[in-house]
Amino acid sequence: MKWSWEQPDWPNFLYESKALAPLEQSFLVQSGEFVGACKHIGAGDREVLKIELISEEAVKTSKIEGEILNRDSVQASLRHQLGLGPQTPNIDPAERGISEMIVDLYRNFANTLNDATMFAWHKMLLADDKKIRVIGGYRTHEDPMQVVSGPDYKRMVHFEAPPSKRMTDEMIRFITWFNDTAPNGQTPLPALTRAGIAHLHFLCIHPFEDGNGRIGRALAEKSLAQNLNQPSLIALAYTIERKRKDYYAALERNNKELEITAWLTYFANTILEAQRNTIERVDFFVAKARFCETFKGQLNERQNKVITRMFKEGMDGFKGGLSANNYIKIADTSRATATRDLQDLVEKGAFTKTGELRHTRYALSLGEDRRGQ
Repeated sequence: MKWSWEQPDWPNFLYESKALAPLEQSFLVQSGEFVGACKHIGAGDREVLKIELISEEAVKTSKIEGEILNRDSVQASLRHQLGLGPQTPNIDPAERGISEMIVDLYRNFANTLNDATMFAWHKMLLADDKKIRVIGGYRTHEDPMQVVSGPDYKRMVHFEAPPSKRMTDEMIRFITWFNDTAPNGQTPLPALTRAGIAHLHFLCIHPFEDGNGRIGRALAEKSLAQNLNQPSLIALAYTIERKRKDYYAALERNNKELEITAWLTYFANTILEAQRNTIERVDFFVAKARFCETFKGQLNERQNKVITRMFKEGMDGFKGGLSANNYIKIADTSRATATRDLQDLVEKGAFTKTGELRHTRYALSLGEDRRGQ
């Protein structure tokens, strides 16, 4: 079977706009909800939230590609890039590079797309990769560019991209389309439709030796930000990474045909889920701020250490809740002391308690009915 780029009408993608209309409307509604949620956050806390959101995207977009980064290092690099902190020594090149790319995307989302932007991103991501022949430029090798899996004797080809000799022409056409379909372009497209086509089109070309997935997701974020006229801060990579197999399966299902309604529906729903995840994370951030303010000065050093660790787990928290054994290990204390501390936290309204005996579990009390308020 031919690949999408081998079809006679490539890259004229076909889709049913009516199927996407309600999803586009939901995107606009949820965008308003996000703006409303952020209004409850002060300017200083907003900067902290911004770092948390974009650092999570940086870590997750790399994890999708199998690259595990240190979140604290990424956040330190982001703070420096955004002028919010000093330069931290010994930051890994991969962590510094993804931070530089995300900050460039955040600051310059409104700029028209060009080769120079993507070449700069590529250099940021892969400057220290000794295996890449062309860094900061489109691929030139003669070997087929394939996405494969399995051992050499039983290799499965999931996708093959256009030959390298076509990269210049393919990318001229892609960049022209991207800029023409922007809100102020000649043929503007709705937000979800444009982001979905941009991501799939770019990955079908696969113009770089490596880094195509991360740059392709950045282009989807850039597209959404342009349609919103502000940095999206949407948890797209965070959401994709949680269902990574579905993401790769959807790409594979839609790399052989130009009719892409199914892909656009999948990607639009993924973006809507990402929006909801972002709104939940903002709510969690607000609840965390309220919690810390409510119990400021009321907790001992051990309790603060455990609570800090719990907040670091994010919205998902400890799977199944915090146990007494968890508390003992984190606080480095005795069982008797842990029992007193946990009882005190429940009485103050900082923790909620479920279960009995060895099944007892504790969770942070982030609702509005805390007795400590």
